[in-house]
Amino acid sequence: MLSVLSLPYGLAVRTRSMMYERGWWSQQRLPCPVLSVGNLTVGGTGKTPMVMWLSRWFSERGRRVGILSRGYRRSRRNSFLLVSDGDNVLVSPGEAGDEPFLMARQCPGVVVAVGSNRYRLGQWVLEQTPVDCFVLDDGFQHRNLCRDLDLLLIDTSTPESLHRLLPAGKLREPLSCAARATAVVLTRVDMAQDWRNVLTLLEDAIGEVIHPISTRFRAVSLVDARTEAVREPNGIAGKRALIFSGIGNARSFHTIVAGLHVQILDEIVFPDHHAYRRRDLITVRRKRMQCGADLVLTTEKDAVKIAPLLESGDEIQAVRLGIQFVDGQDQLEGHLLAMDHIIGCRGVK
Repeated sequence: MLSVLSLPYGLAVRTRSMMYERGWWSQQRLPCPVLSVGNLTVGGTGKTPMVMWLSRWFSERGRRVGILSRGYRRSRRNSFLLVSDGDNVLVSPGEAGDEPFLMARQCPGVVVAVGSNRYRLGQWVLEQTPVDCFVLDDGFQHRNLCRDLDLLLIDTSTPESLHRLLPAGKLREPLSCAARATAVVLTRVDMAQDWRNVLTLLEDAIGEVIHPISTRFRAVSLVDARTEAVREPNGIAGKRALIFSGIGNARSFHTIVAGLHVQILDEIVFPDHHAYRRRDLITVRRKRMQCGADLVLTTEKDAVKIAPLLESGDEIQAVRLGIQFVDGQDQLEGHLLAMDHIIGCRGVK
């Protein structure tokens, strides 16, 4: 039944793509450069760490960056919402959505805003504050907004997600749509059985040779979910842990924690973008007592949502992730330098 339902979905997606490719549906351009980060599938491919890495890259060069995000499952239904003005985080994770809130907290100096229409959202942000460039979070399918650089992230650890369209599979669009990306970023190459098979699948779909950027994620620190104190992750080697998460790729989190040389005694997997309640924390506390874990570990996305629910005795550490480039960082920075040059030319004018 799901395979049958994929047929009209695929027809609608291909028709939409054709309308843009032939110019029958117009695209709108913001007055400053736009960099899009997106994927072809539902679920986590590592967009949030990449968006933050890119935002910091431009910020370190003195550029004023704005992140435009949809704010998935946010409670504040305003058409536009300013999550951070670059100086202060203005709303809660529930109001903003967990990912925009996390990006606002981890990227000081960066403006973060949420809204469904990213073109109008960008215009609205520019009315509030000056911005040199925008990073579009989860923007590959947001075709009505022109972008100067289009990064497509492919999770090589889940090749099964690349075979069927929604609702039978996880593809938002056919693999052939990868052809419109400026660059392809292969993520979690260290967790893939053979990431080259994924690359071959993409190349066959678009009929071109791809020179990908390959990356992996690594734990760079631990953050106390209650106090926000930061410490090195190597101090937990040999300890026994309970882990829990509500993200798109719980298997990836499990693998990263195992790489810290801890013994994982038990794991609780909540749905992606889970809205935590006090009963969930009761479950976590009970599981910890049952298995006798020395510590409890979760993701930063989950930590920002459980923080208001924590009690004084709760000791939960969030694993902060960073991007490590395996190959192609020079290629990516070449694209970024070209975009930065455009920003500089606009500034001179």
